[in-house]
Amino acid sequence: MSQTKSSDKSKSPRMKKETAEPKPPREQKKNGAAAGRDTLRVIPLGGMREIGKNMTVFEYGDDLFAIDCGMAFPDNRMPGIDVIIPDFTYLRDRRDQFRGVLITHGHEDHIGALPWLIKEFDVPVYATPMSMKLIETKLENFRPKITSDKLQVVRAGEKLTLGSFEIDFIHVNHSIADAVSLAVTSPVGTVFYTGDFKIDYTPTTVKPIDLGKIAELGNRGILALISESTNAEREGHSLSEREVGRAFADIFTQAKGRIIVATFSSNVFRLQQVISMAETHNRKVLILGRSMQNVFAAASSLGYLTFDPSTIIDVQSVDSYPPEELVILATGSQGEPMSALTRLAFSEHRSAEIIPGDTVILSSSMIPGNEEAIYRVINELFMKGAQVIYDTLSEVHASGHAYRDEMRQIITLTKPAFFIPSHGEYRMLYQHAELANDMGIPADNIAILANGDILEFTPNSMNFVGYTEGAGILIDGSGMGDVDEYVLRDRLRLADDGVVSVMIAIDEQANRLFRDPVVLTRGFIYESETNHIIDLCQQTIRKTAEELWNKKKPLAQSMTSDNVRDQIQKTLYDYSRRRPVIMVSVIPV
Repeated sequence: MSQTKSSDKSKSPRMKKETAEPKPPREQKKNGAAAGRDTLRVIPLGGMREIGKNMTVFEYGDDLFAIDCGMAFPDNRMPGIDVIIPDFTYLRDRRDQFRGVLITHGHEDHIGALPWLIKEFDVPVYATPMSMKLIETKLENFRPKITSDKLQVVRAGEKLTLGSFEIDFIHVNHSIADAVSLAVTSPVGTVFYTGDFKIDYTPTTVKPIDLGKIAELGNRGILALISESTNAEREGHSLSEREVGRAFADIFTQAKGRIIVATFSSNVFRLQQVISMAETHNRKVLILGRSMQNVFAAASSLGYLTFDPSTIIDVQSVDSYPPEELVILATGSQGEPMSALTRLAFSEHRSAEIIPGDTVILSSSMIPGNEEAIYRVINELFMKGAQVIYDTLSEVHASGHAYRDEMRQIITLTKPAFFIPSHGEYRMLYQHAELANDMGIPADNIAILANGDILEFTPNSMNFVGYTEGAGILIDGSGMGDVDEYVLRDRLRLADDGVVSVMIAIDEQANRLFRDPVVLTRGFIYESETNHIIDLCQQTIRKTAEELWNKKKPLAQSMTSDNVRDQIQKTLYDYSRRRPVIMVSVIPV
């Protein structure tokens, strides 16, 4: 594998550990020279070695376009950050070549950064009907509201020409309607970009993935396969959406009280199954949560949901029905603090709450990192007297992402010359690359990329030729790119070690401290020790002032904020082994 793999002649080729980040030689230009006339460039700006902010740029000659434009959510190392979006520097430097953005599906990690991109670039956005409805809602709700007259709907089975590129939109199964894979054909060859997918032979309301078209492309010849890796650690085949319907049928038959189903709001197929099951059991459906209401409205307007209008009720009429006649569809399957399910569990919803006898179904998988929040909600639901069913207890969720058998099938059908795993953390990309290697793709023809790597193809080769900014842009409130590593460092220190504020007044004429320094602490030490900490700080300042006075130095000029901060920092660290943020004001009087 390029940069990270090698072949072992004595046995099947295996991965070897990466010893350093694969970066090009430093003498190469950071953003790379213009793409050669006979080469194809692929530049991931997000989605590599991470889950989120998916965006991949394709460039040939004077033409360039992007697939997806998603956002990621911050982790606990990024206090105060709202979202993270891709860095558009590469696009900015080639603005005149930028032909548009193609969207594979409407999840936030694939469309969430579009408002920022559309604000800056006046380019077309091509998306399937459901994706486009969600994009329009996102632009409408963005503040300030964003408008574009270049939103263009495309459908699976259609072709699109962008400069030197011809793109085929291919129907795939996923946990949202209208998901597509893309076959990108350039003069160099065809790259098959799976997007998020699964192979579901028995979906509920749509056709199975178009394996025939994928096989046809494979027979024509695929230069490179870029395939998602989310479930590369899971052997076998993903559960069919129809199996979830069977689990729902058993639960609905046995439940005596209300049924509350929390799921990903974008999963239209799951919404349909719940609504259909409610109608079978003569129950009404209440939809709680803005994102789920938005998706329901979008899917209904496209005719993607089938139901009797009288089945859906509003929150004002919920008390008109006995519990055994109600189903609540709610957001909050990941334990989000402001979601409908969390507010129901903690009796914070203005219109409803959990009551004994409720059956709560968490119809989703636990996204890594959310376990604590989810189990907190589950515990509260049990304490309120509800029966809680989740994916470790029953097959109430089917992943929208392919397992290893499905990944093998895509590789078999496409028969790519080169392979790039995408959409996953490093361990997922590694496992997917190893799987491709085991299936016969040579180690040197596999590349595990980092965001910002520039990969260049000819009909017979694949090479790293440079890199661009790929770390992402932090969005803090309305600010874009205003937060750097120093801001995050201080926020983390504030969260971990608190703050100490010191104000020093100096009598310039007498060259002495005007009065005892004022010291305030917040979040640093227990209240019982606060007075001792204040004494330590004051002693340190008095000692510094005395030393300067003995040297006949003017205190107002010599006792700088930086000097005092360093002295107090050392004193507090020696005492507590903690490093609070220290703010010092020196005021001559």
